[in-house]
Amino acid sequence: MCKTILLSFLLLIAFTGLRAQDNYEIQVYGSETVEPGRTMLELHSNYTLDGSKSIIDGQLPTNHVFHETIEITHGWTPWFETGFYFFNTIGNDERTAYVGSHIRPRFAAPADWHWPVGVSISTEFGFQKSAYSANTATLEIRPIVDKKWGKWYVSFNPTLDQSFAGPDQNRGLIFSPNLKESYDVTKVVALGFEYYGSTGPFFHYDPIQQQQHQLFIATDLNFNPDWEFNGGFGLGLTNATDRAILKIIIGRRF
Repeated sequence: MCKTILLSFLLLIAFTGLRAQDNYEIQVYGSETVEPGRTMLELHSNYTLDGSKSIIDGQLPTNHVFHETIEITHGWTPWFETGFYFFNTIGNDERTAYVGSHIRPRFAAPADWHWPVGVSISTEFGFQKSAYSANTATLEIRPIVDKKWGKWYVSFNPTLDQSFAGPDQNRGLIFSPNLKESYDVTKVVALGFEYYGSTGPFFHYDPIQQQQHQLFIATDLNFNPDWEFNGGFGLGLTNATDRAILKIIIGRRF
């Protein structure tokens, strides 16, 4: 009965679901949650080497801008955690500011279900200033499925985005898939690729050059179970995507 209730709740959330990342938090999620009683503190640092260079629809340009996001996640049970985000931007021409905040509860399929893949679902809601994101109140629904085969790891996040205030508020659910594949080169170093996209509403997809598609070469360092490091270099593949971005994620469990 407990399994049925929790699974029904997860599915209900998944289908009640905008892009919460927008180059502030560039990460493909794994299915595991933070251990109960522990807190993860992460700093997401992203630098746009080649981005937009003019104000478009009231949004400031992204070229040569740092995005610094503080993420604090606390584990409550073996299958539930809550994350909090504080988005910030650093750049010239009025581009240094606090941008917005999100809250993110996440549920995972308990280990004693013995599923062949890891499964969890994240829901992220919050606001951001219109100068940095045209959609100022958004909800992200992120199902997460991952699997480890020997030295190979794959994670797929078929994300759904919904805007409540802004130009996309009447467009319905936006499909924003993320994918990660990596290989353990050593016990410490894993190398691989990460993909981030946003294609437009289901069944009414935007023209390809108006969609967002980014491909990153990325590395993870697993030198200590209390620490997290992910870094990468990404290229935008369409006109609507920032052309070149560097990213680093550093995390510490307490």
